[in-house]
Amino acid sequence: MVVGGTGFYLRALLEGLFPGPVRDPAIRARLERHEEKRRGSLHRILSRLDPVAASRIHSNDKNKIIRALEVRLVEGKTMSELFDRGRERLEDFRPIKIGLNPPRPLLYQRIDARASRIFEQGLVDEVRGLLAAGVRRDSKPFESLGYKQALDVIEGRLTREQALAATQLETRRYAKRQLTWFRKEHGVHWLSGFGQEPAVGQKALALLADKF
Repeated sequence: MVVGGTGFYLRALLEGLFPGPVRDPAIRARLERHEEKRRGSLHRILSRLDPVAASRIHSNDKNKIIRALEVRLVEGKTMSELFDRGRERLEDFRPIKIGLNPPRPLLYQRIDARASRIFEQGLVDEVRGLLAAGVRRDSKPFESLGYKQALDVIEGRLTREQALAATQLETRRYAKRQLTWFRKEHGVHWLSGFGQEPAVGQKALALLADKF
């Protein structure tokens, strides 16, 4: 079983990835400097050079934007074009894709409650400990939801209450983007409700029994 919300990883597993170019430190450094000078400029550039990739990548996801631009600049082709070049699909499996689609208000309630628990259980202190242990402020983990906002609290950019509200909002937006991605995924069997609900579990088992 493969479980999670990262649709790109699922697609990479089932359909394979193209043999893209290796990282180019000089190009990446130049793109980084450009973004530092003008926030949001890289996504606008990507929209011109690879509009398909730009439509799929959030404007705040700097790492994916830089990678898409790097591929375009090095290869002279868009990522969308390269996806169809030499991919090795997963063979000898019959995948069954099951998606959970609980009511949106209930999903958002759970997201907000989870974010509250994370802060209550010491997220800000955890980040302080990581910094004290020598983890750099620009390390990738500090770009993730919750950790980024906790770092903002420590560095005085947000209050704890503002950080919690920002984490809740950004997580809800992320969940919405996940649903948008998976709705474009071919062959997903959508079940209404959360995974621990008995009726949902029975429907999932029935799907498996029907396929096998």
